[in-house]
Amino acid sequence: MPVLGLGTWRMGEIAGRHAAEVAAVREAIAMGYRLIDTAEMYGEGGAETVLGQAIAEALRAGDVRREELFIVSKVYPHNASRRGTPEACERSLKRLGLDRIDLYLLHWRGSHPLRETVDALQALVAKGRIARWGVSNFDTDDMQELASLADSGPGCAANQVYLSLAERGPEFSLLPWLREHGMPLMAYSPIDQGALASDEALQELARRLGMSAAQLALAAVLARPGVAAIPKAVRSAHFQQNLAAADLKLDAATLAELERLYPPPRRKAPLAMI
Repeated sequence: MPVLGLGTWRMGEIAGRHAAEVAAVREAIAMGYRLIDTAEMYGEGGAETVLGQAIAEALRAGDVRREELFIVSKVYPHNASRRGTPEACERSLKRLGLDRIDLYLLHWRGSHPLRETVDALQALVAKGRIARWGVSNFDTDDMQELASLADSGPGCAANQVYLSLAERGPEFSLLPWLREHGMPLMAYSPIDQGALASDEALQELARRLGMSAAQLALAAVLARPGVAAIPKAVRSAHFQQNLAAADLKLDAATLAELERLYPPPRRKAPLAMI
């Protein structure tokens, strides 16, 4: 799984933007993006439809091979029953125009027992409809419970949570737990939905380093071992800046200054969600 991907939250919500959103995802793929994240929740399937069309066009044009792409989608909690999970997956596959999703996540915990969801996800792996399964918005205690259930088949492959310089809650106990178990953390909203781009302190530090504040914020998240990031973007400049941020290496002095500006959590707090 690439360490930097593209998020599609807010895509597929307005019909009039469909063509522009497809073109944006096509451009991202042409630039080299290979990890793309979506969910049945985004635009009630609209984002998956956008992504599916973009993938189909890119494949036909020869811009990319299917095996080079790493596609992530998510099942709604209310659909995540033993029967509802495969039905939701089939709907997502149809919208995406794919015969397999590379990573399929439970979007957050709901009312269906985790045992049922895990069994359904493992069955989807066995059938080849998904390559791996994982979760999103699961805190440390959720992961501990989940680990006790995945005892008869492929286990959880990733946990996608909100992590940024300004929202470092997962670093207190969740990220260490994931590292201990060899499981990547996928950081959504790593630039705080763009808010960090206008943070004055971050802008000043970034200027001294010859980069943008958004690039510095993203590079800081990617500097954490075991962390991938999926910032949402639709503009060429942002695509390029985010790709460049993945190659930035922050020195010890810069990391220390970021620790001062955005200190790590000193106690456990509820996991933040957007």
